[in-house]
Amino acid sequence: MRILVSNDDGYLSPGLARLAEVMARFGSVTVVAPDRDRSGASNSLTLDAPLTVRKAANGFHFVNGTPTDCVHMAITGLLEHRPDLVVSGINNGPNMGDDTIYSGTVAAAMEGYLLGVPSIAFSLQSRSFHGLDRAGDLAASVVQMVLRRHPFAPPYLLNVNIPGEAAAAGDATPLVTRLGKRHVAEPVIAATNPRGEDIWWIGPAGPAKDAGPGTDFHALSEGRASITPLDIDLTAHRQLGALAQWLHGQD
Repeated sequence: MRILVSNDDGYLSPGLARLAEVMARFGSVTVVAPDRDRSGASNSLTLDAPLTVRKAANGFHFVNGTPTDCVHMAITGLLEHRPDLVVSGINNGPNMGDDTIYSGTVAAAMEGYLLGVPSIAFSLQSRSFHGLDRAGDLAASVVQMVLRRHPFAPPYLLNVNIPGEAAAAGDATPLVTRLGKRHVAEPVIAATNPRGEDIWWIGPAGPAKDAGPGTDFHALSEGRASITPLDIDLTAHRQLGALAQWLHGQD
């Protein structure tokens, strides 16, 4: 099979190299990734400038754009053949709950899904890639299970988070989870640059709020990997009836 590998940490990321390595067990692998760290890029496309694609010494292709750019370009014209699977990661840090809205790792997989290709995003809880070797093996086992038998019609989009310590210890049996939720993000951090100008850094994400049993947060707190199926319908279905009644009442 043909597998497209991407990420948001950039083409030099150890997580990307490990994911490409283990995906080679299943077929032909092509890597198209950003030329630098594009964490937090979400689903953004570059529409105001042309994009370039270069090839590194290790065979990876790198793009001066976002993770979404990489997957979009690969599927819609860069590759000679349409991939059978898109995988993204292995990210340096988890992507749980609200993180999925901002995550470039998830966005790369989501672009594959939107273009009709089964897609999986992989993230490692460790910020230093601790446990990366076993995380790669777990990613391979998830792909193997999905390819062998899955309960949904393609395309599908899965978000997989792997606990760093448990991955290193070999105890990361996946659990099927829903997304949890975080508290509101911390405030921006004000500073001054060397020219005396005011600057701001985006503050850290808020701590877990909805992290009970059944959530991705809870699974990782128990030393288990989480697998969450994602969809893209942003409609607030529970509000449709009330909105229709409200609008009718305006007559």
